[in-house]
Amino acid sequence: MRAVYYERNGTARDVLQVAEVETPQPGPGEVRVRLAASGVNPSDVKSRAGVTRKIAFPRVIPHSDGAGEIERVGEGVSPSRVGERVWVWNGQWRRPFGTAAESIVLPSGQAVPLPANTSMEVGACLGIPAYTAYQAVELAGVKAGARVLVAGGAGAVGHYAIQFAKKRKASVITTVSSPVKAEIARRAGADHVIDYRREHVGERVMEFTGKAGVDVVIEVDLAANARLLPSVIAPNGVVAIYGSSAPETSIPFQFLLQNSIDLKFFLVYQMPLQLRAQATTEITRMLERGELMHNVAQTFALADIAAAHEAVESGKAMGNVVVNLG
Repeated sequence: MRAVYYERNGTARDVLQVAEVETPQPGPGEVRVRLAASGVNPSDVKSRAGVTRKIAFPRVIPHSDGAGEIERVGEGVSPSRVGERVWVWNGQWRRPFGTAAESIVLPSGQAVPLPANTSMEVGACLGIPAYTAYQAVELAGVKAGARVLVAGGAGAVGHYAIQFAKKRKASVITTVSSPVKAEIARRAGADHVIDYRREHVGERVMEFTGKAGVDVVIEVDLAANARLLPSVIAPNGVVAIYGSSAPETSIPFQFLLQNSIDLKFFLVYQMPLQLRAQATTEITRMLERGELMHNVAQTFALADIAAAHEAVESGKAMGNVVVNLG
């Protein structure tokens, strides 16, 4: 099969190779998925570059998200699954071979049925972006009437987070960096949009909330935005944090302490199984009903894998980046 791999950390154009590799065979409890699309996430490009962790295997096929069709099953898996359209999660988490290939073998439970009305490209956007957004909304306890601030509402995670929060009948404010991104966030359902490059975030949040502040912040970049918390969040508020542009940062400790602000850090790769099952059920139901909007910003061919990684690294992609494997 054709696959992308790297054998050392480095820049995309220096280390990513496209070549024929051995097609894997499913073992007990496993399925082999013939992939049609592979999602490229920030964690994938950071792992390849060696930013978050150094290469842990002699050869790595990157990417954790993807979608395709089950073509073979291992012992203990019902043969009826062959031919099933699926999306996969944690493809390359603590394993050497991910979804940037024509096929992947992984535990049967990591291949989730993909509704017939949902494209393979969309399926490749669910494993990290949609699960992260769902977990953030759940951990923060978002409920009807809650005031929620979603940082980066046009991003892959933020776009889904707006929708999951609105599904719970929350009032959603989001930040963006351009008028084009503002429109993307509005289409997702945001009640108020703040262009942080042109407007004062704290002042606008207080305007939209009657000077009360928000109950929840869903945060993509703690290093960049921690200083804003005193100007946007209400006492006893919750900050659900899934990312940061720096490995270390300072926080407004006295404000957070005196206002009983709850900081909740989480890593979607280690999502508790019960919560993942709950998220899977809800996401599937929304997909089947056509209730979930998606934002595939750019698609690339497998041969253009370096450009796909660079698109994610640039931060300019307004949504999900997908590699087509068909």
